[in-house]
Amino acid sequence: MEAISKFPYAHQPVRSISLPTRIHPSSQRVEALLNHLKSHQTQSLSSSICLEAETIQSDLLVLAELYNCMEELFHSPQTQQALVHYQDGKLVEEALCGSVTLLDACGSARDLLMVLKEHVQSLQSAIRRRKGDYSSIESSISAYDSFRKKAKKEISKQLGMLKRMENKVNSNISLHINQDQQLIMFLARVVREASTITISILCSLLLFMSMPALKTKGTSLISKLKPTRLFNSQNNTNGIADLSTALCKGEVQGALRLLETLNVSIDGLEGGLDCIFRCLVKNRVSFLNMLTH
Repeated sequence: MEAISKFPYAHQPVRSISLPTRIHPSSQRVEALLNHLKSHQTQSLSSSICLEAETIQSDLLVLAELYNCMEELFHSPQTQQALVHYQDGKLVEEALCGSVTLLDACGSARDLLMVLKEHVQSLQSAIRRRKGDYSSIESSISAYDSFRKKAKKEISKQLGMLKRMENKVNSNISLHINQDQQLIMFLARVVREASTITISILCSLLLFMSMPALKTKGTSLISKLKPTRLFNSQNNTNGIADLSTALCKGEVQGALRLLETLNVSIDGLEGGLDCIFRCLVKNRVSFLNMLTH
């Protein structure tokens, strides 16, 4: 996580400094990370640009730092007491319930990325050994298309679950708290905003993996390799050229470089998801411990 501290937002002023600083030393950093992620997600939602793999990976790493800072915050006896006593542990129970949905979505995304990587590598191998015979490429495309249909259903399922969780979190966002209960007000906001941001980032990743069909054009096998959201998009400025154009022009080496870039992107996303998955598990354990101690 050392690289994260070098991000520009680390030195930006944040709001609500006085109260959080008195709660716990890490609370100011929690506030800063929340502000950065909320701002970034707002910009993404207001734009038609399809997020790049590198951007999503960066968000996942910042989110992981947020959860690590929240862990430090939750280790404080004062914090644990406030969370457990608020409405007989209602906030903790909400967080535990939501963590199941987040862990499921995170795990599903990891599984999809792993299989997608296998298909990318299969296509790479088929192109390298084609030697005028495109049957292996056609077979790889067919396998990819079969995976795409299954992935589409799983992605739709996970997006639906995340949306329902988001609606539930938003419906509970209004708290009836007295002025002398500012500690729980701050903690409740942190827990619920972290959940909302996590949902948003996971949705961005799942949408990024929404793969359109590789449609044919004429009888050319190569023309089946149409650009997908993972390769190229009119609104995506990730610098990756149109894969089908590269192949149709005989730029085989160029196509292989594009596939290699995608392979690296998938590795980065898998790493980011692994970080978040571990953070979500630790977060869940912390809340479980609050209820059992």
